[in-house]
Amino acid sequence: MNKESIYILEDRGIIYINGNDTFDYLQNIISNDLNKVTDNQSCFSYLLTPQGKYLFEFIVVKHKGGFFLDCPKYQIESLYKQLSLYKLRSKVEITNLSNEFVVAALSKDKFSEFEKNNNKIGMTIKFREDPVILDPRCVDLGARIVINLEKLYLSAKKLNLKISDVNEYYQLSHSLGIPNSDTKNFQNRIFGLETNSEELNAIDFKKGCYVGQENTARMKLKEKISKKVYPVEIIEGNIDLDEIIKINDNEVGKIINNSKFAFGLFKFKDPNFKIEEILITNRAKIKIKKPFWI
Repeated sequence: MNKESIYILEDRGIIYINGNDTFDYLQNIISNDLNKVTDNQSCFSYLLTPQGKYLFEFIVVKHKGGFFLDCPKYQIESLYKQLSLYKLRSKVEITNLSNEFVVAALSKDKFSEFEKNNNKIGMTIKFREDPVILDPRCVDLGARIVINLEKLYLSAKKLNLKISDVNEYYQLSHSLGIPNSDTKNFQNRIFGLETNSEELNAIDFKKGCYVGQENTARMKLKEKISKKVYPVEIIEGNIDLDEIIKINDNEVGKIINNSKFAFGLFKFKDPNFKIEEILITNRAKIKIKKPFWI
């Protein structure tokens, strides 16, 4: 990411939750500990199925008397409905603000100009009253600002930033092994722990109950996870969704995202699996981009 650039993430949406019961309501359903979220700190979290499978993901940001949920825009409507189901009699208001707020990304070097002595993941500051968050998944992914659309261009000008090609941001995210918006094929199909939720700081194993907590904790304790999502690079050919991935005729995974920034679900404990090997599908040769946590 260029220090002089800002990247508008048009595929992100914003839900705002506030009301007297907001803290307890969210704390009881999300996978991370809401006690971590303050005016100076944000977190990454999941909303899982009761079985511990991936359902929704979002960055939780303190805002006034409530919380922003910065999430993939394609999830907004279904996330809103799911949050409403858990609302029951809780005194909370859930509002879709995706038409009013936009999310934009900037480099960690630019963020360091705001906060020179603290590069802690999730570090949150204010620029002209708008939250700027050092990405709580990985500091190398830079920072993001949640801002009213009408203010974005003025703030970019004041920060001496130019609007740049968003593919630069997604290329970096992919190289770090962090899926951003195209996770449709994850939903209700693979466990949260298989999507590297622990490595990306989405789960707190010390907090109390939340949706999917029992099975997630059991899988962690008994080391039941045998598959992981890794970014893949296409060397030649084309890949299809759910296509089998092999090494020397041995099945070691499948394609779980066949977009420009593709991902595979790999049996990382399989004795045939080697992360440095050239892998094959029906019509392609691929290799794994080694994520930063390996």
